[in-house]
Amino acid sequence: MEHGSFSDQSKSTFSLVDEDHTFANSVRFTLNQDPRVTFVGYSIPHPSDNRVNIRVQTTGDPAREVLKDGCQELMLMCQHVRSTFDKAVSDFKTKAAKTKTIDEDTDDDMDSE
Repeated sequence: MEHGSFSDQSKSTFSLVDEDHTFANSVRFTLNQDPRVTFVGYSIPHPSDNRVNIRVQTTGDPAREVLKDGCQELMLMCQHVRSTFDKAVSDFKTKAAKTKTIDEDTDDDMDSE
């Protein structure tokens, strides 16, 4: 849900249900990198209320569009982190398999002596 002025779309507060500090702080970080953003902050109204309010103020662009762009940028960052992690795990498993093969060959050589 968006709370804002119809006359000035550059300032809005967005209330997101089923979100917490993890998402809100990530979006805040991403939006702070955007030069169109003059202010971004978030609050959680109550610890037992599973909702977060994100306030966005821009240099003139619609806050809704800037928030959407920030979420898309965050999604790209997460995809990059995931692919980097998956590659590192794959490389580690490949290296471990090669090491195991070398160790087994060394053990076989020692057994034959």
